Amino acid sequence: MAGFHLHTLLHEYGYIGVFLGVMLESIGLPLPGESLMIAAALYASATHALDIFVLVPVAAAGAISGDQIGYLIGRWIGYRVLARWGRKVGLTEERLGLGRFLFRKYGPAVVFFGRFVAILRTFAAVLSGANRMPWHIFLVWNALGGIGWTSLYGFGAYALGDAAKRVSGPVGIGMAVVGSVALVGAVIFIKRNERRLMDEARRQMEAPRLPSRRRGV
Repeated sequence: MAGFHLHTLLHEYGYIGVFLGVMLESIGLPLPGESLMIAAALYASATHALDIFVLVPVAAAGAISGDQIGYLIGRWIGYRVLARWGRKVGLTEERLGLGRFLFRKYGPAVVFFGRFVAILRTFAAVLSGANRMPWHIFLVWNALGGIGWTSLYGFGAYALGDAAKRVSGPVGIGMAVVGSVALVGAVIFIKRNERRLMDEARRQMEAPRLPSRRRGV
């Protein structure tokens, strides 16, 4: 059903639909940006109604601009407001703790690699602003992450779709099975590491601070 809706969106709105979908997810709305990117690339490969060399830059522009808006929102409302109201948009206390821990420990790397992890992709920009990351640093790593993410998923899915059209029979079935197994494995890996990072962040946040000793005591 989701695939049908995405196909309809792409048929009706084309590049504008991709731009807005990716941008809104980057701002912080829980939308299927990753699924939209893959579906758009496969749609371009199957129908040639969209040009992949236009689609990828359009999606990258949506990702980068959405993240800039998300950053400004996070900077404006601040961490305390997120802690109070963030749960209504999926920013639970656990995820806020994870974000604070990751930004404090890894900084710009979170902005870049967060684009490739579902939960961080949605909230990285807002958390960057709320955690007061310098804007120029965020802009550089956000742009690199947006370009890398859209290029990987866009050109990768397009190439797979183009190759699938030329392959049939047992070989095609085998490729589909291998691709499905790889996809499931990637999802499991991301989920396990997300849980591990959350557990590590919780331990860091809950660790009692030892009182500093005065000299001569």
